[in-house]
Amino acid sequence: MTAAITPAPIPAAVGPRDSGPDGRPLLLLLHGFGSHERDLPGLVTRLGEGWDWLSVRAPYALETGGAAWFPLANGGPVDRSAIDAATAGLWEFVDEHTSGQPIVPIGFSQGGLMVSELFRSRPETVTSGALLSGFVDPAPRDTDAALKQAPPRVFFGRGTEDAVLSESIFGNTETWLREHADASIKVYEGLGHAVDQQEIEDLREFLAGLGLV
Repeated sequence: MTAAITPAPIPAAVGPRDSGPDGRPLLLLLHGFGSHERDLPGLVTRLGEGWDWLSVRAPYALETGGAAWFPLANGGPVDRSAIDAATAGLWEFVDEHTSGQPIVPIGFSQGGLMVSELFRSRPETVTSGALLSGFVDPAPRDTDAALKQAPPRVFFGRGTEDAVLSESIFGNTETWLREHADASIKVYEGLGHAVDQQEIEDLREFLAGLGLV
């Protein structure tokens, strides 16, 4: 028997209104390691009209004042127990604060991995998302077969000069996405571990193509 996962609760979130989402398709913003819930909302106005949004803080507090979705791997395997707890906590938050509207998660770096965890854990609920300088855990999961039957539409963008994540990590991510998703893969010459205007424009075009707004 598989042990129950204890969720790691989401400690804070911001959105455009105190009352929560208004029922429109929702962009769920997931920041990177060491950042916070106010890092990504500035993107929203540049991603097209018609979206609602929520930006959440990762559950694991860091001494630097930011937060993480899971501990840094330091070249080793990712901490599955921490990721599973963070995913369970994120689903608790989503279930409490949404009411069935389409959800498109957008994650930067570590937040990108969390995007993949959302559509891998509930492939019938999250059918699209975006990884910005992000990555996936390539270890097989029971739900991966369902993804191949109905591949999620995924935007994956990264730079050629990223000094945080290695080419091998990006290569594994691209391979996994080609096998399990309907992936739009963009590589930006000269871009580091960041997002630039061209990537934002490409992401906006990808979101428009989903036909949700």
